[in-house]
Amino acid sequence: MSVQFNHTIVGCRDNRETAEFWADILGLDIGKEWGPFIPIPLDNGVTFDFAKVPPFVSEIQPQHYAFLVSEAEFDAAYAKIQRYKLDHWADPQQHGVNEINHNDGGRGVYFLDPNGHFLELITVPYGGWPT
Repeated sequence: MSVQFNHTIVGCRDNRETAEFWADILGLDIGKEWGPFIPIPLDNGVTFDFAKVPPFVSEIQPQHYAFLVSEAEFDAAYAKIQRYKLDHWADPQQHGVNEINHNDGGRGVYFLDPNGHFLELITVPYGGWPT
């Protein structure tokens, strides 16, 4: 078997709120809660498991999560970002406020989830599609 990325835990204050936010923006379904985790499985077999951070953790360290999406999925997600009036940016340094980028001939956007994690949506992988 080759090495494959399987799952990661996303630390959050409210795992239900965060899972519902991600699922809504990305147009995904929430899986069955398992122990302390609320999962969101992706089509490529990777699962994001949302878990509450322990109460003694005063600050959540923001992480970056990038998603390659279709043009239609980008349109749907971006419409939700705008409808919710979420601040968003054309780049990870938060320049181009409330704009998208057109890197590598596609579209991309950065925004924050309820815990301050950086989410990125792109329609073309970095460097473009292989020829």
